[in-house]
Amino acid sequence: MTGPGRTPAEVWIEMMRGNDRFVLGEPRHPRQDVERREALASKQEPHAALFGCSDSRLAAEIIFDKGIGDLFVVRNAGQIISDSVIGSLEYAVGVLAVPLIVVLGHDECGAVRAAIDSQATDADVLPPHIGNLISKIIPAVRRVAASSADPLEPHLVDSLEVGRQHLRDTVAELLEQSELISDAIAAGTLAIVGANYRLLEGRAVPDIHIGNLTITPTEGAAS
Repeated sequence: MTGPGRTPAEVWIEMMRGNDRFVLGEPRHPRQDVERREALASKQEPHAALFGCSDSRLAAEIIFDKGIGDLFVVRNAGQIISDSVIGSLEYAVGVLAVPLIVVLGHDECGAVRAAIDSQATDADVLPPHIGNLISKIIPAVRRVAASSADPLEPHLVDSLEVGRQHLRDTVAELLEQSELISDAIAAGTLAIVGANYRLLEGRAVPDIHIGNLTITPTEGAAS
């Protein structure tokens, strides 16, 4: 099923099926032909918005086996919320009427590692723009460190748990900062899924979701 009017659950099911194909090495590479390109020259109707890390290994359309025009993609290092990110996602929801936002983090994230390493007492001073970028990851580092066996050594914490906490912080901040997105979730027309991508396996593993992702028997059986 393609086109507008689909539920968040329908879109998420399709994305998970595409990711399954990618993991198995059996992608279909749908909607990537000349006809698709020409059909979208004057319009777009993406199935979902994806906000993820800029890491070169997180090629969104490949990971979810999507085609041209299927995903409205916003990326920066460490998937850090900013005015431009919020504005882009509000455009996807308010103008393009996407029913789903996927916030995608991943393991071995350089921004997460930089945030962790910056907490060492002998850490080098980072260039100012990088320091500003990772500042939003620092709270997750400190929370994980506070609950670790050695809270005085935050630079030794588990990067996977920091990434997971930061992913949840990102989703929470998006909801807090965007009334348009929060209202769409309250109205049942939008859901957000926060997922972590496993680089070696190729699997996008959902960690948190906000909004109605209830799957009806009809949706579950749809292809």
